[in-house]
Amino acid sequence: MNVLNIFLDDITVVQGDLQDQGSLLSLLEEHKPAEVYNLAAQSFVPTSWNQPALTGDVTAIGVTRLLEAIRFVDPKIRFYQASSSEMFGKVMEVPQRESTPFYPRSPYGVAKLYGHWITINYRESFNIFATSGILFNHESPRRGIEFVTRKITDAVARIKLGLAKELCLGNLESQRDWGFAGDYVEAMWLMLQQDHADNYVIGTGETHAVREFCEIAFSHVGLDYKDYVVQDEKFYRPAEVDLLISDPSKARMAFEMGAGSFLQGTCHHDGGFRYGAAEKR
Repeated sequence: MNVLNIFLDDITVVQGDLQDQGSLLSLLEEHKPAEVYNLAAQSFVPTSWNQPALTGDVTAIGVTRLLEAIRFVDPKIRFYQASSSEMFGKVMEVPQRESTPFYPRSPYGVAKLYGHWITINYRESFNIFATSGILFNHESPRRGIEFVTRKITDAVARIKLGLAKELCLGNLESQRDWGFAGDYVEAMWLMLQQDHADNYVIGTGETHAVREFCEIAFSHVGLDYKDYVVQDEKFYRPAEVDLLISDPSKARMAFEMGAGSFLQGTCHHDGGFRYGAAEKR
């Protein structure tokens, strides 16, 4: 909730639970939305290995509960499902597009794949405007500290200020297509403004290794990442996803999408933000 505080004068916060069908029905009946964006999930991949059943109930079956609520309350509601590039997992082609076969490599990826297909199923079975956005990694300073981009920039600031001595990470060779979250949220909205519901891949079309992210982030404060980054096997996934890179051509043809390269900017902005915040503590 802390990240929402600056918006509380402009929005109404209400409670709902993807594990509780009744709460979803009540929400839709009371507030009568024209659009519903399902961004809720147990979304941290490592946690999905520790809590696979919870991840499936929330991230997979929760989508069905929400679609069922829409079907019963108002089938004209436009629905957005936040699908994930983690569904591609052990990639079958490079780059990944809407037609790329899926091969998820974590309980999170499997759960997201169920949510993706049930969205398509309700679109085709009940004529609900149900769109699935297959979003590649989207980052900002509001990203949770447990995610690798924020973990790196936070550690850089702490190390520079003498508050930490090292940064422990897993696979430095993993490659990801990182973009700015603000651009991706705009893309979500644009999907629901189209004439017909569909599936769209959203990404930058570029890929970068975790090692490269470390190098750029540490260089912003005049440090060499090799002096501080330590690889720790406990941060490796049981089944690694080595390479993700998007082909967002379909989305770019359908609507204007501002998802461009962001790596240098986020290291500078987020690193500076954390540096300043750490300095004040």
